[in-house]
Amino acid sequence: MGNIFLFTLIIGITSALILLPFYKNDQLSTKESKQLKSGIIIAVVIILMPAVFAFYYFSNFDRNFSSLWPLAILLTAGGAILSKGTERKLKGFLFLVSLIAGAYFLTAFIFNADEKYEIAKMDKKVEIKTFDETETPASVPPQFARNKMKKAFGQVPNTSYYDLGNLQIQKVNGEYVYIAPVEFSSFFKWWKGDQTPGYFSLSATDSSANPKFIKSEMVFTPSSFFNKNIERHMRMKNPKKIFYGDVQLEIDEEGKPFYIRSYGKFISARNGFDVEGIVVVDSKTGKTKEYPLASVPDFIDGAVSPEVVSLQNSYFGNYIHGFWNSKFGKSDVKLPSDEGTEANVSPIFDENGVMYYFTDFTSPKEGVDSMLGYSLTNSRTGKATYYTGNPDQSYMDSQGALQIIEKKFIEKKWHGQMPILYNFYGEASWLTPVLDSNGFLQNYFIVSAANPEISVYGVTPNEALKQYKTALQRGKGTVDGSSKAEDKQISGTVLRVYKEKSGDFTVVSFLLDNHKNYLISSEKAPLAIYLKEGDKVTVRYLETGEEFLPAKTIEIEGLE
Repeated sequence: MGNIFLFTLIIGITSALILLPFYKNDQLSTKESKQLKSGIIIAVVIILMPAVFAFYYFSNFDRNFSSLWPLAILLTAGGAILSKGTERKLKGFLFLVSLIAGAYFLTAFIFNADEKYEIAKMDKKVEIKTFDETETPASVPPQFARNKMKKAFGQVPNTSYYDLGNLQIQKVNGEYVYIAPVEFSSFFKWWKGDQTPGYFSLSATDSSANPKFIKSEMVFTPSSFFNKNIERHMRMKNPKKIFYGDVQLEIDEEGKPFYIRSYGKFISARNGFDVEGIVVVDSKTGKTKEYPLASVPDFIDGAVSPEVVSLQNSYFGNYIHGFWNSKFGKSDVKLPSDEGTEANVSPIFDENGVMYYFTDFTSPKEGVDSMLGYSLTNSRTGKATYYTGNPDQSYMDSQGALQIIEKKFIEKKWHGQMPILYNFYGEASWLTPVLDSNGFLQNYFIVSAANPEISVYGVTPNEALKQYKTALQRGKGTVDGSSKAEDKQISGTVLRVYKEKSGDFTVVSFLLDNHKNYLISSEKAPLAIYLKEGDKVTVRYLETGEEFLPAKTIEIEGLE
C-alpha cells in the first residue's frame, strides 16, 4: 500500500504547485489571496488526491507517471487560468507541452503500426506435420466441460457460497485437462468465507470422464475483494508493470494452484504491447515471483496469455503495409478468426505435449469463407509460425466449417464449437466437436478444408478419424499417412476382393494371402478396378495398425 500512497502524495504536491498562483494580485487583499491559495490546497487534498488514489486502487492501472497525461492537461490549463504575467506564460507553455504529449499518446497507433508488425512477424511454412492417428486430440469442447463441472458442483462444500470460475486447458502429469477454480458468488460470501476451497479438473480428451473436485484452499482469487483480489495483489507487488490479458490459473505437478499474468512493455507512447514475461502468485500465501519468458517454470503451459496472442495476430494480419493500408487499400491484409475458445484463439497440444494457440486467417472481403492461412503460437515462448497451406488448393476457413455443421444438423439445431485445423493423412481437415442446444456433446465432425464434400462424424475423435480415412479413399482426397505410420511394401496373392462405387470412382478392398486387408481408390490406381481373386500384386501401403490398411499404390502382375 505504501507505494500507492507515495504515488498519490507526489501527484498531490505537484498538482498544488501547478495550480497555486505565486504572483501577488493587486485586486485581492492579502487575506483574500491567502484564502484563494488555501482553498486550492484544500481542494487538492480533499478532492484530487482521494480521486487519484481511488482511480489507481480500484482500476489496478499501472502507476507510471506517463499515465497522468490527461490530468496534466487539466492541471496546466487550470494553473494558466489562475496565474498572471510571466507565471501565466510559463504555465501556458507547460499547458502547450502537455497538449502535444496528449496528441502524441492519442495518435501513436497511427505511427507505430510498422513496429507492431515487426514484433508480431511470424516464420512461414506450408503445412503442419501430419497428425498421428494413434493419438487422441484434446477435443472436448469447453462449453461441454463447463456444463459437466456445473453438474458436479455438489462436490463443493458450502456450495451456495461459490460459482464456477474461468475454464482453461493445460497439461498436468502428462494428461490434458481442463481446470476451473471455484470462485466467490458475491461480496458478502467472500466476507464470510475468506478463502475458496479448490478447483475442478476434467479430462480434455475423454468426453466420458467425470469432473474431479480438488481441495486446495485459495485466498488470493479473481473474485476476492480489496487486497485479496488477485489482480490488485499483483499490482501492489508490481506497481509499474504493464500487464495484458486476464489472470490465469495454473496447476503444478503436485496439484498446487498458482495464478499467473503476462507482463511486457508498450511499443510506443503507451500504445501496443510486447510480452516479456509472467508474474506468478501462490494463490494461498500470496507469495509473488516474476519470470522472463525464457525462464518460465516447466509446469506453466500458458505463459503468454491468449489475449496477447490474439493482439499479436491482429498486428500480423492488419499491419503488413502500415496503418492506413489496414483501413483503406487493405493490400495483403488478412483477418484473424474470432472462432477461438479463449480470446479468439484455441489452445491445442502437439505430439510433444507443448501447447500452442491456433488461429486461422481469412480475407477482409465480406462473404468470403476462404482461408488465407493459419498460425500456431507457442504458449510458453510467444514464437509463432504462419502456415500458408498448399498453394495449389483453396482452403475453407473455420466459419465455413461451422456453417457446414449447422446445415448438416439443421433439424436437430446442433452447432459446432472449437474448430481446429489438422493435417489428417496429408489432407488439411477441420475437426470440430458438435454440441446440441443445451451444450452437450453429440459427436465429432471432420471435413476436408480443400474438399468440403468429404465429411464424416463419429462418437469419438478416433472413430471419426477411421471413417475419414475411408471417406478420403472414396472421394477426391489423399491418404499420405500419419507422422508415425511406416511406409511399407509387400507382394502377395489376392484372396478376396470387394468393390464399391463412390461417385465417379470405385473403392477396392482386398485381402492378401498374408491375411491382411488393404484399401485403395481407383482415383489413385485406375487399373485397380480390374483386380480379381488370384492376382499377384505388389502393394505400397501405410502400416497404421488398423484393420484396413491404406494402400498408396498397387501393381497387378500382367497389367501395365
